[in-house]
Amino acid sequence: MLSRRDFLKLAGLVAAGATLSACQPLYAQIGGPVETLSSSPLSPLPLPHYAALNRLTFGPRWSERQRVADIGLAAWIEEQLAPGAIDDGPLDWRMRDFDILQLDAATLAELGNLLFDNIQPENVLQPFRQATLLRQVYSRRQLYEVMVEFWSDHFNISVDKGDCWYLKVVDDREVIRPHALGKFRDLLMASARSPAMLVYLDNQANRAGAPNENYAREVMELHTLGVDGGYTQRDVMELARCLTGWTVRDGIRRGTFTFDPAIHDPGSKTVLGMRIPPGGMEEAESVLDMLATHPATAQRIATKLARRFIADDPPRALVARAADVFLQTGGDIQAVLRTILFDGLLPAAASLPPKFKRPVNFLVSALRSLNAETDGGAPLQQALSRMGQAYYAWPTPDGPPDTTSEWQGNLLYRWKFALALARNELKGTKLDMEGLIEASGGRQLEEVLAWASRLLIGARLPDGVRANLVAALRAAGASDTPEAAPVIVAGLIASPAFQWR
Repeated sequence: MLSRRDFLKLAGLVAAGATLSACQPLYAQIGGPVETLSSSPLSPLPLPHYAALNRLTFGPRWSERQRVADIGLAAWIEEQLAPGAIDDGPLDWRMRDFDILQLDAATLAELGNLLFDNIQPENVLQPFRQATLLRQVYSRRQLYEVMVEFWSDHFNISVDKGDCWYLKVVDDREVIRPHALGKFRDLLMASARSPAMLVYLDNQANRAGAPNENYAREVMELHTLGVDGGYTQRDVMELARCLTGWTVRDGIRRGTFTFDPAIHDPGSKTVLGMRIPPGGMEEAESVLDMLATHPATAQRIATKLARRFIADDPPRALVARAADVFLQTGGDIQAVLRTILFDGLLPAAASLPPKFKRPVNFLVSALRSLNAETDGGAPLQQALSRMGQAYYAWPTPDGPPDTTSEWQGNLLYRWKFALALARNELKGTKLDMEGLIEASGGRQLEEVLAWASRLLIGARLPDGVRANLVAALRAAGASDTPEAAPVIVAGLIASPAFQWR
């Protein structure tokens, strides 16, 4: 809990920095190259490149800033678009104890089964969420992990429904991660066969004579065409008939996909004007093929990707170009992403409209910027939950929103996290605050503040703002000692300059 004294210090620090626009990242107001983070003669990073890195990663580490300074942003993006060629050995070492990531559905289910038929999903969910956070913090394949998050949001599955608490682990391994930079058609088909998706959207209950339209509706409205994509209620009903029999096994092969012809509606169907003769599994597959390459799907995917990397209201011309690439390449995700990044992000990097960090990006970027050592455990997971974005817990199929207006409330829990992190009060997470202070080159408030602003925001604070912040700290009782450093770090993390990217 924040003490009254700490709260006043933190509030004073944030208020004193209010001259930095609440809707503009600090580096976009200062201009010029971003300064290096230490006294060593390292190359400064051009301002647009730092701004772009904030979209392409979960918050850039210094090593990534230096890599971009060395080879240029375009070359760095090319490296990231080939994640298999990036050595991720240090992350692999951290992942060695997460056996659940490789287990099949039946074995995962047994891990949550206790005596007398009691179920304990946390036996599976806790390490699964922990592994997700560690991947985002430590992976060198940052763009790949950003895309994994993007598709997890797009094909959202809440682990709070039914057997999804263990089925989502398999979905992440076999659906999302293998196809994050592949072909959209393959991703859509894999999702349609995902037991987690079928359970979450009730298709395991979809059978001849008793159709359930839930999955059929969402695959059109959310996964492909979009709500204005030109389909009708009749199309939803007909696709639901095609999907009868797509279900999930029980028993010894529990949690695996199967097609059950005994509960499939054998009649002919018509979806979006396409007549579909009786054909078992091939009926739904033919519709999914059509949806995967539909112009409305191309428009929807291009819009969502441009929103994630460029702006809440992305440029229409860029979306149109990306949608054309989607159609020309048969839904090649990497080709579409390349268009958005090279035709959209790079040219506009110096003037990107600000985006407010979602809770996951806010928390992970703080850990990455401060080079925190963490196990990704319960205190961080609880912080994300309090901020409103626990992993895999968004209750509705549309997934966590990707627009600023949805996340600007609930700031008190961000402040609490910032101070707990800076004061090393989060069990399993450690900042080397003494080493970080030493790196600042001095022990005066001004020196620590100048260093911390470079580390967390990527640039030196303007003189007037820096003077206001130092005055606010001293007015709140902070002295020129290392004890003030945690409040400085927490104040910068809680400030608009860090929370917007």
